Amino acid sequence: MSAAQAFYPIGTPGTAWGDAERDEWRSRQSRRRSYESDVLARIEQLRGRFDVEHYGCLDYPPDRYPLFAVRSREWNDDLPIALVTGGVHGYETSGVHGALQFLDRHAADFAGRINLLVVPCVSPWGYERVNRWNPDAVDPNRSFREGGGSAEADALMKLVAPLRERVLVHIDLHETTDSDESEFRPAKAARDGESFEAGEIPDGFYTVGDSENPQPEFQTAVIEAVAKVTHIAPADRNGEIIGSPVVAPGVINYPVRQLALCAGITDARYTTTTEVYPDSPRATAEQCNAAQAAAVCAALEFALAHR
Repeated sequence: MSAAQAFYPIGTPGTAWGDAERDEWRSRQSRRRSYESDVLARIEQLRGRFDVEHYGCLDYPPDRYPLFAVRSREWNDDLPIALVTGGVHGYETSGVHGALQFLDRHAADFAGRINLLVVPCVSPWGYERVNRWNPDAVDPNRSFREGGGSAEADALMKLVAPLRERVLVHIDLHETTDSDESEFRPAKAARDGESFEAGEIPDGFYTVGDSENPQPEFQTAVIEAVAKVTHIAPADRNGEIIGSPVVAPGVINYPVRQLALCAGITDARYTTTTEVYPDSPRATAEQCNAAQAAAVCAALEFALAHR
């Protein structure tokens, strides 16, 4: 019996969860913050400056969650498109609030230069319960494919589908937290009936590029901008971050489409997944939000300069 399976309170070691285990897991999740107050109220405040689109609704009885995207008011079909997504993993707080901060404080700098499509909170059920998964114990960020099993991913893919060939740059805002190691990776191992091997949480910001289209200069531009706001994660003793080789300071690559990650949902030339570390003693919540906004700004500036 592995250490994680020994302590994780749901399921039988070595056996994947069934309906009963998923029901038990769901029963343990409780609302810890408000999507309506934290996110919808702030989107409502943006209506005077942006077009707000209701692109779907998640029906998780007794709760229903309307989904909203924020668009440039002066949308121009002659301009390229920038897609910004936050809260694909609802518990990753700065992804949501960094996207909202970008809209409020920085989006005006790009008016008339690029069309913005920003989805601040892809997974509101997870946001409220500070969880990585949706109510079916499905990870939305491994579900951006047909039949992926995530209503959150399906709704976003439907929204983006008409535009996917015109997107120049996509920034997907995430966090790596201590709870990844203490809760979510052990939960995944228990859910899948697998053993859990402890890993190491990097202390600092890093980006994940697409191994099929890595764009190293683009990734470096994002890292350099964020380094002015918060610290960048160093490689571990194996030259890796979360088990992947570091290809440049603060940069690793994943096969994003193979893994059905959000960063692979368009044909964008430039894509990155940001990873902030909010549990660092060297970073505040304000810095984490500012780091996400800085990453978006740097990504857009680079993409516009290298079209």
